[in-house]
Amino acid sequence: MTVLTETLHAGGFIVSEANGMRSREQVAIGLSQTLVTAQVLGRAPVAASVTSSVAADAGNTGNGVFTIDATTPVLSDAKNGVYRVFCVEPVTNLGTFAVVDPKGVEIGRAIVGTTFSNQIKFAIADGATDFVAGDAFSVTVGIEDADYDYKTFDTTATDGCQHAAAVLFSAVTTDGSAKKQGVVMRRDCELRASDLTWPASNLTAAQKAQAIQELADLGIILR
Repeated sequence: MTVLTETLHAGGFIVSEANGMRSREQVAIGLSQTLVTAQVLGRAPVAASVTSSVAADAGNTGNGVFTIDATTPVLSDAKNGVYRVFCVEPVTNLGTFAVVDPKGVEIGRAIVGTTFSNQIKFAIADGATDFVAGDAFSVTVGIEDADYDYKTFDTTATDGCQHAAAVLFSAVTTDGSAKKQGVVMRRDCELRASDLTWPASNLTAAQKAQAIQELADLGIILR
């Protein structure tokens, strides 16, 4: 007798979700993937689609030039919104700037004359008039869901997919030449934890706990 095994139906892992389609999002699924229903996904920004701009504060004393990197202005983990870059240690012909992400978290320090590369990439050149404490720049990053490729969550990735960002509604397979549209659970829902598919290897208990928290931060609660 042939034994048939029924796989998880599309959305069969959902315990509850928001009214209408608010919990779901149609997204681009990256190339060369075989993804199953309820697979945990990460997402990688498509740099060519992301916009970025910079503006100096009107009251700045220093007149050095702030230049966004022309090739990779936005890196993995970049957030949608306004980054603030402000002088905290003025030095003659140099200076140190704190870089704060759109959520108000400091992500590093930039030194005048060197390249800063964490979430955003830029350099600040020294000008004829030195920077003083409080001189600042705003970097606006525009990222929408259409500007991401969704891929398998992988703690060894470096393109942003090392962070859990969604759970796949139904199975999708892509080849090496074309992306496909897929539906993911992105916010405000409860999902059955035992149904989720995680990476087959390289996932420690601490990493899984972190990923579960990342989903919770999006309003995706595992039951």
